[in-house]
Amino acid sequence: MTIISDEDRRQAQDLLDFIDASPSPWHAVASSVQRLQAAGYRRLDEGERWTLASGGRYYVTRGDSSLLAFRLGKRPLATSGLTLIGAHTDSPGLRVKPRPAEDAAGLVRIGVEVYGGPLLATFADRDLGLAGRVMVRAGDAIVSRLLHIDRPLLRLPNLAIHMNREANENGLKFNKQTELPLLLGSSDDGADAQFRRPLADALGVDPGQLLTWDLVACDTQKGSFWGADREFVANGQLDNLASCHAALSALLAQEDDAASSLVALFDHEEIGSESAVGAGGSFVGDVLQRLAAACGLDGEDQRRMLAASYFISADMAHGWHPNFPAAYEPCHRVLVNGGPVIKRNANQRYATDAASAARFLAICERAGVPCQQYAHRSDLGCGSTIGPIVAARLGIPSVDVGAPMWAMHSVRESAGVLDHAWMIAALANAFES
Repeated sequence: MTIISDEDRRQAQDLLDFIDASPSPWHAVASSVQRLQAAGYRRLDEGERWTLASGGRYYVTRGDSSLLAFRLGKRPLATSGLTLIGAHTDSPGLRVKPRPAEDAAGLVRIGVEVYGGPLLATFADRDLGLAGRVMVRAGDAIVSRLLHIDRPLLRLPNLAIHMNREANENGLKFNKQTELPLLLGSSDDGADAQFRRPLADALGVDPGQLLTWDLVACDTQKGSFWGADREFVANGQLDNLASCHAALSALLAQEDDAASSLVALFDHEEIGSESAVGAGGSFVGDVLQRLAAACGLDGEDQRRMLAASYFISADMAHGWHPNFPAAYEPCHRVLVNGGPVIKRNANQRYATDAASAARFLAICERAGVPCQQYAHRSDLGCGSTIGPIVAARLGIPSVDVGAPMWAMHSVRESAGVLDHAWMIAALANAFES
């Protein structure tokens, strides 16, 4: 049995704390910024001219929900390139509509839209709060405010088995329009007023100052360890905040002043990445162009820089589930607490090829980390990542990797303590090599 060290548990607890502080993509970026600033990273503004220095550490955000952080090494960029690690800040779930409050026989229902592909049944009978950003009028200005109501505020009560006799046989299903609205409380003061009041109270403003919002329904249960030896963790948004945390931890642990490194955390991966803040937008390309220009690289040297670079797309992987063995490709059963996973797909749903996979295998070997390889069943549709998108836009050799987990896209997911420590070690080695 592999021994879990105190450092492994510390890193896992730090992950749980990071997720608990990041109930929405906007919070995830804010949490990341706090860590970067504490480590001496300097903020850049896309609307200003950039002056960069060798050895400098910088970060820039876009839309408050995507972030790029980079460290300039002493080696010439044109010949050494960069190691880039990408992950995403968003998770599937329920997003509050612009005018969500509805009176239903004296009860307030809050209308939501399904974001991405969540396991909807897992949201039932949970203590749900609200998190995201709210646009607030402040005098003549409009300001963005982060909101996190982490007490039980909303609920999606199940229909009793007596009225849904087939639930256990046919699965729990919700009509997304009529059966998914969340219950808030009584409508004594009017449905809209009842909805706005807790938002305004949490922000310390008048309800009339609230203009509009980007809000998610979030689980209020904190992250936890579980298992006979506390070898697993459970929390929401492990997909993909665990990869965000691992990438940031690796970047902040980097000691090599020679290598140049970049971490890209994108929003909107779960819905296709085609947005101004998504991996399908111009964000990473814009930053790389400006970085290269600030370092004196002309167009020819910029292309050389990209050709010498390596991109690691970090997104969680499907751990083998002993209760559902038929769901997995027989020779590609990756185990939770078995090590980071290289993900392959012949149709380029993942960006991995033999050369990029071999390079990551070598990284894991240098780091003393076990490595697994995954392929999806041929008769099941395969998910995708930011890997193929970034690889296509930048032309950089790329690999898709992830830590194995259970219950992906559930409101409460599970993963391994050792896998997270090993992923940090592997990514840190990638930055140093």
